[in-house]
Amino acid sequence: MKLLSLNLGRARAVEYTDQPEGVTGIDKQPVAGPVRVTAPGPKGVGASGLAGDAVCDMRHHGGDHQAVYAVAREDLDDWERELGRTLPNGVFGENLTTQGLDVSGARIGERWRVGSEVVLEVTCGRIPCLTFQGHVGEKGWVKRFTQKGAPGAYLRVIEPGEIRSGDPIEIVHRPGHDVTVALQFRAVTTERELLPRLLAAGEALHPESLATAEKYVAKYTG
Repeated sequence: MKLLSLNLGRARAVEYTDQPEGVTGIDKQPVAGPVRVTAPGPKGVGASGLAGDAVCDMRHHGGDHQAVYAVAREDLDDWERELGRTLPNGVFGENLTTQGLDVSGARIGERWRVGSEVVLEVTCGRIPCLTFQGHVGEKGWVKRFTQKGAPGAYLRVIEPGEIRSGDPIEIVHRPGHDVTVALQFRAVTTERELLPRLLAAGEALHPESLATAEKYVAKYTG
């Protein structure tokens, strides 16, 4: 398991975002590093956890529980076969393109050591938006991406430090529950009946997903 590509984005103006300033940092490009990784602060205040990486729409992105976004190269390869086009590392707006790691199959609260210093913790899957659709340039992309159910993982920073492209990735903690990123994603998008299962992940779960699950349980099973 390794960090195949480390990707950073710069703010640029585009026509396809609904962000008020009309700019986005979704177009991530590979860099060698090293890049400093730290907890950026609360959502709405903190942006990316990676130094030099732009997060322009802090309504929906960035903050401690979405500090880093990871996608498996294997999932990009699968999409390449399905779409019949080349998808370079970083094309999904991911900071980390991994190799040999089942990102969407990771459990909420699972911890990864990247390189020798940084430890990250899985919090939730990525919800697709129209900016993502415009960037990828595929009609109906939001629906198609949702139906596939392999969203990649957002992570928070447990131990800060520097990472580089090519760094090894090690799973240093795997929780005993069965709440994976893929299950969490399905629960908050297409299969709401799964929401009660998310509670097993506890405080490691992204606060918004946790609140949604708690509200559902209170309404339908309380």
